[in-house]
Amino acid sequence: MRTLFLNPPSFKGFDGSAGSRYQACREIRSFWYPTWLAYPAGMIKEARLLDASAEEMTQEEVINEASGYQLVIIHTGTPTFEHDAALAGVLKEAHPHLTIGMVGPHVTVSPEESLRSSPALDFVAIGEFDDTVVEIAEGRPLDTVRGIVFRSNGTIHSTPARPFIEDLDRLPFVTDVYARDLRVENYFIGYLKHPYVSFYGGRGCRGRCTYCLWPQTIGSGTYRVRSPKNIIEELSRARTLFPQAKEFFFDDDTFTDHPGLKEIAEGIGTLGITWSCNARANVPKDTLEMLKRSGLRLLVVGFESGNQTILNNIRKGISLEGARRFSQAAREAGILVHGTFILGLPGETRETMEETMGFAREIDPYSLQVSLAAPYPGTALYNEAKREGWLVGEGGGLTREGIQSSVLAYPWLSKDEIFAAVEVFYRRFYFRPAPILRILKEMLRDRDEFSRRIREGREFFSFMAKRKATTA
Repeated sequence: MRTLFLNPPSFKGFDGSAGSRYQACREIRSFWYPTWLAYPAGMIKEARLLDASAEEMTQEEVINEASGYQLVIIHTGTPTFEHDAALAGVLKEAHPHLTIGMVGPHVTVSPEESLRSSPALDFVAIGEFDDTVVEIAEGRPLDTVRGIVFRSNGTIHSTPARPFIEDLDRLPFVTDVYARDLRVENYFIGYLKHPYVSFYGGRGCRGRCTYCLWPQTIGSGTYRVRSPKNIIEELSRARTLFPQAKEFFFDDDTFTDHPGLKEIAEGIGTLGITWSCNARANVPKDTLEMLKRSGLRLLVVGFESGNQTILNNIRKGISLEGARRFSQAAREAGILVHGTFILGLPGETRETMEETMGFAREIDPYSLQVSLAAPYPGTALYNEAKREGWLVGEGGGLTREGIQSSVLAYPWLSKDEIFAAVEVFYRRFYFRPAPILRILKEMLRDRDEFSRRIREGREFFSFMAKRKATTA
């Protein structure tokens, strides 16, 4: 079956693509690669990956593009499910011959409900869907395909669970699919050089953070990795495919947990490329120094809170003192840190928000991102919030404009206070001499950086004005 893998159009500026961790418009333009869709798109002959969101396509344009296909696979998430289900309905109406399926965390958690709410859907895939959609594209009867819930003769049926892929080396190189179907210039992340290319060195995570969506749904708590040899082969090929790329990014939940990290770093060092990755605030100093020698530029680190009780509540597995030591070691090694923080987690109070803002200024990462706690269905945080009565909204916490809103509130702390604290956090961190001087020095050293920072500044203040208007 001719297969179209679709990251559907959504809110303007919405970075909720298949690889996004926080499905919301961000303070500056951000688009993640649809990496999860790229894997099966590389496994099916004549398949195509269409990122309608990054291409800023309209619904009508997507309908026209789908006309030559027999099978459409739509990636969806909790915030966009209703929007994506409506698109499926329009696609089915325009092309009744289409078989339409959905993949992603939302349908994994609520498969039967998803099918009932969208009559246009023929099936949804549960968990890892690479082999699942390949078998469907081969024309196998749906009742013989493991890992799906499907519709037949007006009733809903399910098949046995599909085991996880243990040998990740057998999967295709997503960078080949990027080169075939995507434009790397479409993808932006504020803390990465542009253009950048991202992919995974493994799936799952050793961490047990209660709020993290992917490991608790698609990964279901398992952690598997690609071999160092396989990773280096793809990096080497990607360097050839994308000579314009200024940075390569490992988007694993925690890439520094890879058991073959030393071998990978040595291999990257021979390629002479700049790279970055996600990490936890517990990487030893000698490891940081080794990674820096291999070309590592930046680590994306989830500090989340400056209060130890909150970190314990969410099972973060790090200590504030350890995070301080890590930050100092990274600075001494010459590695930049992009710190991520979350406001509104269980245990949050006015005082703990102040502690977190102070902690961020103390460790002083190169840049930071402040998000609101988002209790997605399928996570331990969602279950806790439902049980305790903290949940005051559904849908992942998005307004119609795609701006994340507070959906958690506590008897001692309102959702409006949590929402307002995000802007306070940004202003207290960035409106200081040290960050301002860092930015100005970069702008003076690099003309491209100068243009980029001017654009990001406009986007930031425009976003904050729009965000404030949502509460007016």
